[in-house]
Amino acid sequence: MDVIGMIDKVRDAATVKRVFGEPITQGGVTVIPVARVGAGGGGGGGKQEGGEKPGEGSGGGFGVSATAVGVFVVKDGQVSWQPAIDYDKLIVGGQVVVIVALLTLRAFARRRARRS
Repeated sequence: MDVIGMIDKVRDAATVKRVFGEPITQGGVTVIPVARVGAGGGGGGGKQEGGEKPGEGSGGGFGVSATAVGVFVVKDGQVSWQPAIDYDKLIVGGQVVVIVALLTLRAFARRRARRS
């Protein structure tokens, strides 16, 4: 595949339909899922003319990442935002804060013990 073809595939993969999902309607309430989408790609090619090992080569790749962000809820003509909560990130963040606090307290306790 050539580089231009790969760039076209990346562009097609990172569309608005990947960010805003298909609306779901039930009981007078419409829910529109929203995601954060990132895409990237790269490629290369080469042709060595002359030299001991003439040849040609090419390569490339691309990737797409999507993370749920939340949903828009449409009910009775009113639109509200309901964020998706990533509990794993909250737990890890809380653990990091506790560890830093404990290390800071330990440093203060050691300093105080030296002064006594």
